[in-house]
Amino acid sequence: MPVIDFHSHVLPGIDDGSRNVEESLEMLRISASQGVDYIAATSHFYPVRDRISSYLKRRQDAYERLMKGVSKECSDGGKFPRILVGAEVAFFSGISHWEYLEELTYEGTNLMLLEMPYDVWHDSDIKEVADMIKHRNVRIILAHLERFLSVPENKRQIRKLLELPVYVQINAGSLDSSWTKRRQIFKIIKEKGMIFLGSDAHGIHHRVPNLLAGREILEKKMGIEYMKEMDEKAARLLGLEGK
Repeated sequence: MPVIDFHSHVLPGIDDGSRNVEESLEMLRISASQGVDYIAATSHFYPVRDRISSYLKRRQDAYERLMKGVSKECSDGGKFPRILVGAEVAFFSGISHWEYLEELTYEGTNLMLLEMPYDVWHDSDIKEVADMIKHRNVRIILAHLERFLSVPENKRQIRKLLELPVYVQINAGSLDSSWTKRRQIFKIIKEKGMIFLGSDAHGIHHRVPNLLAGREILEKKMGIEYMKEMDEKAARLLGLEGK
């Protein structure tokens, strides 16, 4: 089964991630050295700030610039993970009715990486997520859910969110942080059963690609069979079975 990084900011010059093609290529080299086969390029999309048309154009331009560099490196014998284009979509009130929702899923799928708000969630927010799934036929994977556990008022809402048919993405670096954070993550695993990992890599000097470290910690705790099942489910989610 392929090893998949569900979350990165590897596209050059589009958000607060990679600054240029050279940095993106180095991020890909690091990821390849860690055994990553596919890396999702999930640049930030803020619906209240970005116009969908300009965002999609900037994302495509960044992707094409990066792929030119990848092609040159590969022709010289380099090996890189395959890039899957997606977006890290910031939640906003009314998102379940937004006409462009399907434009921001992982390429070739109806799966979308959703970043919840960094404040107290309300019942109406949970309903919005439920409506996205039920009425828009969009599958939701929650970006770095562990980050929101530090908001005490959200504990009840997180439990309600996890009762929905959502998927959970955890940042690999969070598994290599404090015991409190790791314990919270393993509690999510106990409640949800399965998580998926992303590096949430932003560059080569800060928040670097680190999927391997997270995978090693997760395997030590959960076992090799859990990892195999995680990779199999990840491949099915992104339509990569047999690739």
